[in-house]
Amino acid sequence: MPLASAMILAAGRGERMRPLSDAVPKPLLRVGGKPLIAWQIAALARAGFRDIAINVSHLADAIIDAAGDGTAFGTRIRYSREAEPLETAGGVATAIELLAPGPVLIVSADIFTRFDYASLCPRIAAMRDASTSPRVHLVMVRNPPYHPTGDFALAGDRIEDRGDDRLTFGNIGIYDSALFRELPRGVRLQMLPLYRAWIARGIVSGERYDGVWANVGTPADLAALDASLRKST
Repeated sequence: MPLASAMILAAGRGERMRPLSDAVPKPLLRVGGKPLIAWQIAALARAGFRDIAINVSHLADAIIDAAGDGTAFGTRIRYSREAEPLETAGGVATAIELLAPGPVLIVSADIFTRFDYASLCPRIAAMRDASTSPRVHLVMVRNPPYHPTGDFALAGDRIEDRGDDRLTFGNIGIYDSALFRELPRGVRLQMLPLYRAWIARGIVSGERYDGVWANVGTPADLAALDASLRKST
């Protein structure tokens, strides 16, 4: 059983997904017959993550109505409402009271992946039990065409801000929730400055995942993923 709660980031406006996201929040756009966020909730449930927080803003009520309290997925879902999207760090900090102390698995609602979240359980246990272990662990993927230069380098199991083997952050990560507890609530805060500070402190580990992963950013991305999933079923 995982030793952590989980959080799904679902507050974004989805500007690149317009006009579809004008009427339907991006996490509820459907691929393979299900909303994007339903794929994520189901994957977390399969891996044993039962306590899930979701931050919501744009068309928030639609997401809450669709996912409910999590009973249909075998989970317990609680929501953090944002009057305006607070970026990733601001959203996590504002939702911090919904997260259990210690490690938390944070994923984006608008990715589709076959990554097995249960594979992160040993990392979660190590983060909880060892004061000297990394306090952040990021899952990195191959650089997609829209982001050819990547985000960070992976040197062994450590993330570095510079290096030749640069990969793209797959929007799947484990974080010591204490890193967010001292941040202000209800304030827009981006993650990149925090990542760079944490990397400089040497507290960020990582792994490479070469399996199925897609960042569903545009209507074309959505249509391509939907066609692929329907073909494979």
